Amino acid sequence: MIHPTAIVDPAARLADDVEVGPFSVIGADVEIGAGSRIGPHVVIQGPTVIGERNRIFQFASVGEECQDKKYAGEPTRLVMGDDNVVREGATLHRGTVQDRGETTIGSRNLFMAYVHVGHDCVIGDDCILANQVTLAGHVKLGDFAIIGGLSAIHQFCHFGEHAMAGGGSIITKDTPAYVMINGNPAAAHGLNLIGLRRRGFSNEAIRALGEAYKLVYRQGLTVEQALTEIRAQYALPETETFVASIEASTRGIVR
Repeated sequence: MIHPTAIVDPAARLADDVEVGPFSVIGADVEIGAGSRIGPHVVIQGPTVIGERNRIFQFASVGEECQDKKYAGEPTRLVMGDDNVVREGATLHRGTVQDRGETTIGSRNLFMAYVHVGHDCVIGDDCILANQVTLAGHVKLGDFAIIGGLSAIHQFCHFGEHAMAGGGSIITKDTPAYVMINGNPAAAHGLNLIGLRRRGFSNEAIRALGEAYKLVYRQGLTVEQALTEIRAQYALPETETFVASIEASTRGIVR
């Protein structure tokens, strides 16, 4: 299962059925779970833990030292869940001791070609990052986030679950859950309605989220006033998630 031209450090821990393609390099302190396939010319450095059934395509770099100038060789980590796809040329870096010391990636995510995931990022499950998306350090993505190609997210930004960014967006503020954004700088353009319908959200939840969005973005209220009104009028898990994603903002939300 390991091509004879691949270099696998004896200290690496690979499940018996892991495939490693030609000319790939697997460093020490790397753990790769069952059913994973590592293509040709891939470099994986540690400490890195990769779960089961992940597929990493050629020329990707996973678990390399981060590009933060403060990094001084500390043994930080990258941890990846199961069933992720990492396409050609993607770069996923480890964390820093100044933050969590770990870059955390969930399961069933798709990282298209040349995506960059910076140090200390936290990525949920079922996210899609299209070609050449760039995440600076400390970015957090909620579950089912979709980022269009050539978009960039500023460090420390939060991007809520089920939110979507159009291609080429420059995102410097936090994006609430369920919201669709686009532009440079990115601005809110309503709810991610197609995504919500595809994922089986009820009509009641979608209607409530639509009204909640209007309270935040179209009624001339302060954010605090809008959130108070939402909680007074709606008691759904979806609206509470929307409110919580705004309350968690540290950079202010996209307007």
